[in-house]
Amino acid sequence: MINAPFDYNTQRPRLIIPEYGRNVQRMVEMCMEMDDREKRTRSAKAIIQVIARLNPQLRISDNFERTLWDHLHIMSEFKLDVDAPFPKPTPEELESKPARVPYPQGDIKYGHYGKIVERMIAQCATMEAGEKRDAYALLIANLMKRQFLAWNRDTVPDGVILKDLADMSGGKVRLAAAAQLASTDALLSTQRNGPRSEVDPRKARYANQEGGGGGGKKRHRKKRKNRY
Repeated sequence: MINAPFDYNTQRPRLIIPEYGRNVQRMVEMCMEMDDREKRTRSAKAIIQVIARLNPQLRISDNFERTLWDHLHIMSEFKLDVDAPFPKPTPEELESKPARVPYPQGDIKYGHYGKIVERMIAQCATMEAGEKRDAYALLIANLMKRQFLAWNRDTVPDGVILKDLADMSGGKVRLAAAAQLASTDALLSTQRNGPRSEVDPRKARYANQEGGGGGGKKRHRKKRKNRY
C-alpha cells in the first residue's frame, strides 16, 4: 500500500487574508470561476455573510459592509467581476500611505507647567479685572503648583509660582504677594490618593444596615417580637 504524500500548508497557494482561512479563499476562487455574472454576484453576497460572521468586531465601524467587500476583492486579487454595492478598490489605494499628521510646534518656556497652563494664562489675561479674573488666576496658580510638584517633590515657595505666573503672562496676570495657595502637603496627598469623591452609595447602604439605618430597625422589631 502506497501512502499518499502529506499536504503541507507551505506547499499550498498563499492565503491573501489568512484570518479568513483556506475554505473562504476556495469559496472566492470558485466564485471567480462562475461564468454567469448574476450567479457570481449571488455567490459573492453569500461569501460576504460568511466573512461577516468570521469578523464580527468590524460591526462597530461605520463602513462595516464596505470593508467586507474590500476584503472580498483583495482575496480575489481584484479580479472578481460582480455587481457590488461599492466601487472596487484599486491596489494603489490600499498601498497608499496616509497623510502625515502635523505635530504641533512651539517652544514652551516652562515645560514643567505644560501647554494647557499657558493657554489658561493667555485666556485669563484677556478677561476683565474683577473677582472672576482673580479667582481664575488663583486656580491657575494652584494648578501650576501642582504641576511643579509632579516634577519636583520638594517644597516650592508660593513666591516662585507667583513670579512664574507673572512672567508667563507678560506681567498681565498677577496675584498679591500675600495670596495663599494650596499647601504642598494637600497637593501631594491629592496626587497620591486622587481627589475625594462622594460616598459610594453601596457603602452608605451597608453603613445604614450596620448602624441606625433600615437594617437596624428590622433587627429592633425582631427583638421586640421575641420578647413577647
